[in-house]
Amino acid sequence: MAQVTGTKRLIFDAALALAAERGISGTTMDDVAVRAGVAKGSLYYNFASKDKIFEGVLSEGMAALTEALRSARTGLHGWAAIEALVTTLLCRIAGNTALAKVMAGDIFRTDRAWQETSFAFRHQALAEFAAAIEEAVPTEAGAAGVTGLMASSVFGATLMAGLEWLIFEPDRPQPEVVAAVLATFSGRLNPTPGIR
Repeated sequence: MAQVTGTKRLIFDAALALAAERGISGTTMDDVAVRAGVAKGSLYYNFASKDKIFEGVLSEGMAALTEALRSARTGLHGWAAIEALVTTLLCRIAGNTALAKVMAGDIFRTDRAWQETSFAFRHQALAEFAAAIEEAVPTEAGAAGVTGLMASSVFGATLMAGLEWLIFEPDRPQPEVVAAVLATFSGRLNPTPGIR
């Protein structure tokens, strides 16, 4: 996806900031125009609707995230790849908390005009986690056919832990957050092997 610049960049940034504060439903086109410092005519010239703005914002964010995850996993396998993915996702959340808030708030909405686009990017991001999980636990994940669900679990837990960290414990060092998330998935919560 090409880098968005100029007026569109101002609009995307304003829309994202407002949605992080108020939610997408609580954000209006008028609010976006005011926050972006652009005329309403310019706003509508670039985007026919609020749905089009947020489709662009989420598509751009998810494309960048997917590329970052893909790069993080390159050359790594199994648990090392999972660790790199969790670390990268937490770095991206810290680098763009507004986008993480909007993603977390919108991820389960199925009535959005951009649902299909969002689903495609989400699928690509989760595929990076799924590939690492299949390498880490090939028989368990593959035999049960739950690799995708496991990938969603790691991604979702990391996303929520990242938001918890940045909103409620922003002074906590990032390596501690990474370690806590990884410990959750390392089996340390299940101290008795074989008992589930």
